[in-house]
Amino acid sequence: MNKAEFIEKLSAQLKISKNQTENVLDATLDLIQKTVSKGEEVKLVGFGSFTRTQRKPRPGRNPKTGEFAQIPAMPIPRFKPGKEFRTRVSKKSN
Repeated sequence: MNKAEFIEKLSAQLKISKNQTENVLDATLDLIQKTVSKGEEVKLVGFGSFTRTQRKPRPGRNPKTGEFAQIPAMPIPRFKPGKEFRTRVSKKSN
C-alpha cells in the first residue's frame, strides 16, 4: 500500500476529506521525524517505538574501484514494533 492508497482508506474510515487526512498524516510523520532526529523517543503504545541509534563504524568497499574504505559511525532511525502489532502480524490470515 502506498501513501495515496493509505490516505484513501484512512479518509474513508474517519469520514473526513482526503485533504484533511493527508494534512494530519503529514503532520504526524513530520513530528515523529523531528522528535527522533533530536534523539528523543516516540512511543505509541500497542504500535511501537521510534528511536535514534548510532550505527557502528564498519569496513566497506567502493563498488566502482573495489577499494576498501572505512564507513563512519552515523545516527539512524529505528522502529521496534509493540506487542500488539507483533501479535497481529504473526497471526495467520484466513
